[in-house]
Amino acid sequence: MRRVEDITEALWGNKVSPSTISELNKKAYVHIEDWRNRPLQCGKYLYVYVDGIYLRRNWGGEYENVAILIAIAVNEDGYREVLGAAEGMKEDKASWVNFFQWLRGRGLEGVKLVVGDKCLGMLEAVGEVYPDAKYQRCTVHFYRNVFSVVPRSKGKLVAKMLKAIHAKESKTASLAKARDVVAALKDLKLKEAAKKVEESGGDPYLYGVSL
Repeated sequence: MRRVEDITEALWGNKVSPSTISELNKKAYVHIEDWRNRPLQCGKYLYVYVDGIYLRRNWGGEYENVAILIAIAVNEDGYREVLGAAEGMKEDKASWVNFFQWLRGRGLEGVKLVVGDKCLGMLEAVGEVYPDAKYQRCTVHFYRNVFSVVPRSKGKLVAKMLKAIHAKESKTASLAKARDVVAALKDLKLKEAAKKVEESGGDPYLYGVSL
């Protein structure tokens, strides 16, 4: 409610009263639920991006973090589309299975590739609900994992090294560059960063491929 007050003040110069916001929310929720549960009728969605974000929610006067599971896909026309968002409580397998089954029940078919982080529950759920789909690790999460063990002073240098892996035109060249990056990181005394690149299989796109 406070966020809505801040937005209305920024847009119109005045804050809207809490009672007005409450009434507007009630009207908006109807449309939001209709949108959330709409049939997915834009054909096959070959590429699906998923992630969980945590927001604080009030439960009977107490606040706790709740995972919101989100799916964005590329439709047959090449446009991104938000497929759905739902509370998952936490990012465990059961939550992800329920989320994917909900999407499939609304018409999510033809999935060839799921892109996400390294969450084990999500990986297991993909294999159960969409067994024919392949998994690709999100490069943003990969970069964050590496940067978490890199001193800020060497951040730009390491970023260039990681980007060089993705700049290659083939998987073979990318893997070869990844090996060079691992060696270079070790020379820079960044053993933990080198380990994280190795754990990715040397290929930040594919989880579980060994060097």
